[in-house]
Amino acid sequence: MLDFVNDTDEIQKAFRPYYEVPVVEQQAEPHQLYDLQAKLAAEQVYHSNEVEEFAKVFFKPKNRQSPNDHAQMHRILDFPVGRFGQLEPEKQELFRAQLAAFRNLYAFLSQIIPFLDTDLEKLYTFIRLLIPRLPKRSIGPGLVFDDEVNLKYYRLQKTSEGSISLAPGDRGAVKAPTAVGMGEDHHEQIELSKLIDIVNERFVTEFKPADQLFFDQIREEAVADTQIQQAAMVNSLENFKYVFDKALEGKFIDRMDQNQEIFARYMNDPAFAKVVAEFLRKQVYDQIRSEQGTSGFPERAVSMPRP
Repeated sequence: MLDFVNDTDEIQKAFRPYYEVPVVEQQAEPHQLYDLQAKLAAEQVYHSNEVEEFAKVFFKPKNRQSPNDHAQMHRILDFPVGRFGQLEPEKQELFRAQLAAFRNLYAFLSQIIPFLDTDLEKLYTFIRLLIPRLPKRSIGPGLVFDDEVNLKYYRLQKTSEGSISLAPGDRGAVKAPTAVGMGEDHHEQIELSKLIDIVNERFVTEFKPADQLFFDQIREEAVADTQIQQAAMVNSLENFKYVFDKALEGKFIDRMDQNQEIFARYMNDPAFAKVVAEFLRKQVYDQIRSEQGTSGFPERAVSMPRP
């Protein structure tokens, strides 16, 4: 159980940058991508031919995909994972941070800048799937509990009250995403055991209740995704499909090592993927709109940038 303390001074300080007209403190620049690309290549943890071979499999047309593609991508990633393990611990953490920085920065900039450099897109896709396969951290302050901790419930307790009003002109600066990671939101958990029951019944699978955590994590990431939030707020559920289903595939790919059985079934069985996508799409859509307090929507759709 977690207790959250209400600190009016902290709330006022956190809200100040967004009061009236926010001022962006620092801008992300495209050249930072190329700087990171050069730094990563210099470590020789992965080779350019591996990125190319991986891209050939990953971007293969659907009518030419085969069940062996997943295993082939894993084999290609095994080489950089092995080289990464030979680095000194300090270099491992630096390289890991640079990988995450490139992934996050490209994901942000690709939404607002039409990149024509296909090498960046290939590297971005390669890095997205490489990061989850790297050995877990053994040093440093960063701890990852995604696979070990599952928040079931929490308690809010009022400890004080007071005014947090801001005076006109009382504002601060908002930091733009640059070469650092993105923050995450955490929302109330929705029970998804029904989804496990549905797929087991329809597809004669034997997924266990523990597999629910994998779907929980996918849903939580989707609810916290700002692009998905924006699409849910301005689209009907029907139009929301075009944004959500593409994003959902990317989130399954990001977590493919955490549950390879579900991932393989999702990628290779269109009927299974359809059932899962329909269920999660409705859950995510309803949760976002409920938390945002929105009941109506304009009749328009939002396009989804490439993952």
